[in-house]
Amino acid sequence: MSKTHTSGDDAKKLVQQAMGVFIGTQSRKSNINRLTGKMPQIEDVANSISNQSSNSMPIVQTMDLGKGKGDEVKFNFVNPVGGIPIMGGEMAEGRGEGVSLSEDKLRVNQARFPLDLGDVMDEIRSPVDIHRIGKPLLQSSMDNYEDQMALVHMAGARGFHNNIEWRLPLASDPRFGKVVTNRVKAPTKNRHFMVDNGTIALFKDNAGEVDLTTADAMSMGVVDSLAAYLDQIVAPPPPVEFESDQAAKDSPFRVLLCSAATYNLFTADPNFRNYQANALARARYAKDHPLFTNPEVALWRNTLLVKMPKPVRFYAGDAIKFCSAYDSEAESTTTVPASFADKFAVDRNILLGGQALAKAYAKSRHSGWPYFWKEAPSDFDDKLEIMIGAILGMSKIRFAVDVGDGRTEFTDHGAAVVDAVVPIIGARQ
Repeated sequence: MSKTHTSGDDAKKLVQQAMGVFIGTQSRKSNINRLTGKMPQIEDVANSISNQSSNSMPIVQTMDLGKGKGDEVKFNFVNPVGGIPIMGGEMAEGRGEGVSLSEDKLRVNQARFPLDLGDVMDEIRSPVDIHRIGKPLLQSSMDNYEDQMALVHMAGARGFHNNIEWRLPLASDPRFGKVVTNRVKAPTKNRHFMVDNGTIALFKDNAGEVDLTTADAMSMGVVDSLAAYLDQIVAPPPPVEFESDQAAKDSPFRVLLCSAATYNLFTADPNFRNYQANALARARYAKDHPLFTNPEVALWRNTLLVKMPKPVRFYAGDAIKFCSAYDSEAESTTTVPASFADKFAVDRNILLGGQALAKAYAKSRHSGWPYFWKEAPSDFDDKLEIMIGAILGMSKIRFAVDVGDGRTEFTDHGAAVVDAVVPIIGARQ
């Protein structure tokens, strides 16, 4: 007589649930998820160890880790190639420009959210079906974890905004290094901007404090300045291309993820309704992609303004890390002016192009999928815990780019940030 609790049918049900939660998180209706290219068909993903979503979207995800492949994914960037043509009958042989590659990598780890459903008497006393609400609660926790992990890596900082809705602890928390598997990289010097008197400037500090005043808020004029700046630099973040976007080449665009406080400042612009109409008009060329048709987006200067789910915020006295040199990843620290008190803070807005963030999934032995679902009865089945888990990792894509003239710049490939001042209501939270 077997003493095993779980039958073959039960194991099959758990695999089906794992498939369901993975498909659910892939199709979740969040702005962060809408910045991710589509994976191959689910049935193909399940049977392959090398699948990758579109590299023209800000978030590129891959399933390239099978059994025995390790917990690390490597990816490469082809550096820009210069040169001028060789004309007429001049010798071309032996005069070819060299091809150089830059490499980056990330690791994956297992993340789990358990939920205690109590015992039989808890179930009897509860006014709701605790078993029925358990799965949506755990799915929401994992979805938020994925979205917030992506946000923090792309921003290059966790920030100091903190409440019960955050699934990532503050960077000062000893758990942070475990929950965030890969290093959160402060923005490279050529991708770190700030608002300066109504225009864009490279990030700078002044005697140990970030060189911002309470008047340095985001505006449509700042978006103008940012677009003009990117038109003039070498190797700017590549444009975003949605699947089947008919205007991708003629009308390329990037996405500016804005904090809610920043977005509210944009809405005060008297022309904001026109900017929203621009987004809806552009949506027609992209088969009405939901990122465009979201009522809280706007389009100006080929920059799609989208509200982010959580602010990456720095309060008065908080530290901001930055890179002070183009050719180094070494990070320095400055602080938000104490004079901001509890009236103002610095919010980080994230400009995204193609290939800003790499996300890797690995298959769990529990289900054969990146996500897995487990149920653990105990005390003769009187008590029950359920758990959702996933094996994944993320990292901002960064390369050492040869920009010509013998110069190399560390470059966040598809992500740049703009630090701006916002008014806040009371003390930090």
